[in-house]
Amino acid sequence: QVQIAESGGGLAQPGGSLRVSCAANRRIVGSTSMAWYRQAPGKQRDLVAIITEDGTTNYTDSVKGRFAISRDNAKNTVYLQMNSLKPEDTAVYYCNFDMGRPNHNYWGRGIQVTVSS
Repeated sequence: QVQIAESGGGLAQPGGSLRVSCAANRRIVGSTSMAWYRQAPGKQRDLVAIITEDGTTNYTDSVKGRFAISRDNAKNTVYLQMNSLKPEDTAVYYCNFDMGRPNHNYWGRGIQVTVSS
């Protein structure tokens, strides 16, 4: 059973930076898209960034130019570098590994990111 878990995050000041990581507990075999979602209090969970197997990336408009998603396939890990953070970036961040097959879509438990002075 594949399990994935986030790490990093925490508290940052407006304009600051944080990096979150998400690693799988075993080698991922097969084409896998990796993504970051976030959910602020009282709001739905929204896609932040996604990176496909071939390295193609896509971002929600509010983070373009500030966030960067990357992956290390050898380590089964996806990263989200967050720069120029804003208070509205405060949320629980979740990672997702999607292998495109039934029962092969995995979620982490989430990690808190708080941007506040």
